[in-house]
Amino acid sequence: MAEPLSESLPAWLYTDPAFFALERKRLFRQTWQIVCHVNDIPATGDYQAFDFLDDKILTVRGEDGEVRSFHNVCRHRASRLADGSHGNCGRRLVCPYHAWSYGLDGRLAAIPRWQGFEGQDTTALGLKPVEQEVWRGFVFIRLGPGLPSVAEMMSPYDAEISAYAFEKLQPRGKVVMRPRPVNWKNVSDNYADGLHIPVAHPGLSRLFAGTYALEAQPWVDKMSGVITKTPSSNWSERGYQGLLGGFDHLPAPLQRTWNYYKLWPNMAFDVYPDQVDFMQFIPVSATQTLIREIAYAHPDSRRETRAARYLNWRINRQVNAEDTVLIERVQAGMASSSYVSGPLSPAEPCLASFAARMRAAIPEAALPHPPVGQSA
Repeated sequence: MAEPLSESLPAWLYTDPAFFALERKRLFRQTWQIVCHVNDIPATGDYQAFDFLDDKILTVRGEDGEVRSFHNVCRHRASRLADGSHGNCGRRLVCPYHAWSYGLDGRLAAIPRWQGFEGQDTTALGLKPVEQEVWRGFVFIRLGPGLPSVAEMMSPYDAEISAYAFEKLQPRGKVVMRPRPVNWKNVSDNYADGLHIPVAHPGLSRLFAGTYALEAQPWVDKMSGVITKTPSSNWSERGYQGLLGGFDHLPAPLQRTWNYYKLWPNMAFDVYPDQVDFMQFIPVSATQTLIREIAYAHPDSRRETRAARYLNWRINRQVNAEDTVLIERVQAGMASSSYVSGPLSPAEPCLASFAARMRAAIPEAALPHPPVGQSA
């Protein structure tokens, strides 16, 4: 007798505000979130700001060259310290409300004398640090303890990722934020769903020519496809195919491979021969998500490389447009009284693994319907 198929997560998890509140409390405070790459903040005083749920995070390069992360909140009256998504604050962070100032190491440096705080012990009033891990050049933070380190979570693929020399990547452009009227899990599911590739992505189907593969590890999923040498009928894809032989800093198999790594629960790296993107599915509400992304690459001024990156963008712009329609169709269906959960094929290992992780993190996720009187 065949073993029973796994089931997808129940539909109410994708629309219920009370379950979203449980995710905020029991899941996202314990998970690693990416802020930036260390090469986004190369100079003293350079910073990147990152808002996640209700917390404001600031990652800054110190005078000693170290990168540190703090809550972007003044210890006096809770004002935001640094504005915008990035910038340079010089050698001090100065609160725009009452001019309290902080060193780049987080210590409280000065309070204006006229404010009447003479004799105040400033040693306990430094910026509140945030737990931080720098993994292969990328700066991650988390608000509370819980998961293993990023290095441990990504360890199943450490050897193959090392070939890309993430540590030397430089940013290409700025962070882009794309709002989507869907639950964050809907975006995550779609990212790791392989069955829709031959149905809904004709461009990827031409490029991968049946090589798309998926596998699930305890904390990270991998999706990958090998770009065929058979010329595509689409000019952007055909041009891109012809340029892939020039990335000889990579082992030969990786020069024609697109690898995707999805780190639990809401982070992904799109790793191409020509560049590396990160994508973050930031939860806003039960039915709203911000997709946060930016591309990085190794310095390479060759015309062929510039052309490959442009064609990559054209190809993936179309893929993103197709996915945008798909996830909104699914989100609408999740609200239907006719749908509870669906079977998962053995060819959907990443979706089954994600569902199992979610049920382990929040046991209520195993219930087919919201519990009566549920309270987060």
